[in-house]
Amino acid sequence: MRRWPARRWWVALATALFTVVFIAIPTDLIDTPFFSREIPPTVWSWPVLTLSAVLAGLVTATYVAHPEGASFGRAAGRAGMAGWLVTFFAVGCPVCNKLVLLALGTTGAMQFFEPVQPYLAAASIVLLGWALYARMTRENSCRLPARADAEAEALDRVH
Repeated sequence: MRRWPARRWWVALATALFTVVFIAIPTDLIDTPFFSREIPPTVWSWPVLTLSAVLAGLVTATYVAHPEGASFGRAAGRAGMAGWLVTFFAVGCPVCNKLVLLALGTTGAMQFFEPVQPYLAAASIVLLGWALYARMTRENSCRLPARADAEAEALDRVH
């Protein structure tokens, strides 16, 4: 990361700020007249959101100005997106989320979904952390030329 160009750092910062605003407003961590919350946020909501936002910013920055020849798999991108989405459910109000209410009802949301939210928070951080690790390790690995190409180059040098 020390070798990242400034453009990557700006993308990481912008994505982290976007993530905080995009998740904190509908989950009413940032109070607005548009959304309300029936149950106060937990003490770990802001730290989880902040850490997830930073990780999401760093993962997104790996897509900008990556070195030539670096190969990336789709799994890391999917894990990063899943981690970003799980963060929304982890810090949100259990009875304010319409999807949870439709699936479980108010009582089910309080009895089943609320106790699961800390695990969702941990899962979001793990998914984003794994996505960052996977993208960074692949970026820093170099591709070796095929053996036939290397042998042909060696023969050209000899002749």
